Amino acid sequence: MKNWAVCFVMLAAVACSETEVVNEFTGRETVYALQPASAYAVSGTVTFKERKDGHTTVSVELSGTSGPARHPVHLHLGDLATPDADIAALLTPVAAATGKSETTLAVLADESAVTYDALMELRASVKIHLADTGPERDIILAAGNIGRAFTEDVASGRTKIALCQSN
Repeated sequence: MKNWAVCFVMLAAVACSETEVVNEFTGRETVYALQPASAYAVSGTVTFKERKDGHTTVSVELSGTSGPARHPVHLHLGDLATPDADIAALLTPVAAATGKSETTLAVLADESAVTYDALMELRASVKIHLADTGPERDIILAAGNIGRAFTEDVASGRTKIALCQSN
């Protein structure tokens, strides 16, 4: 009987240590809708989650993608209608097979540090492109305003989506 009690205590200790999850997030998050932006029926969400280390996890989840492609994700300065909007950050491409992407964002393209609060104050948009290069680079699969561009957008109906700056 004593051996069973020792085994139970050891099993409980191992089970507890394996299931203990260290939460790296503060609990603050904002979710924005991504609307279809071309003839492709692709839509989804982009979620910004504040991390305890001061960084932000940006997660994209799309429906309507498939295959082996990787779709570039850009955080642009300005709202969706801003022509030739500068890229504030290159995010991890979406894997078309899963429709998902996750990036931990700590600095912008200009190497300035950025926090969750700063991102929520940024007048910006997220655009997911069909490809990195060639004519498919200008095809935007899905897009949405974030931060101040979202909260200040008072237009009803579909927003115009401008092409991105070409390099």
